[in-house]
Amino acid sequence: MKEIKAILQPHALDRVMDALHQLPHFPGVTVSDCEGQGRGRGANRRFLPEEETIFFKKKCKLEIFCADSVCDAIVAVIQKAAHTGNPGDGLIMVADLPRVVRIRTAEEQDDAV
Repeated sequence: MKEIKAILQPHALDRVMDALHQLPHFPGVTVSDCEGQGRGRGANRRFLPEEETIFFKKKCKLEIFCADSVCDAIVAVIQKAAHTGNPGDGLIMVADLPRVVRIRTAEEQDDAV
């Protein structure tokens, strides 16, 4: 099992969701509004903290739990749909999940999602 987290621009959410729903094996998603700060605007895009430069941008966070066999396809769809080529497009992170249990049925791993 894998956990996919993606931080992306709010305006990309509709495109990403439309693309994910085209997948035959899409297991579902949790979407949260969030705020974040990237590398900053200093030399070499390094963050130089100053009182007037501390700001946060609106972002969306997607969380998806999926079988290992479909993880790469889901990541590719998110990356393609969210890509604009501009700074701040976002990040996709993938982590292993040693155990997933559906609360209602006690199903585990792939059967849980």
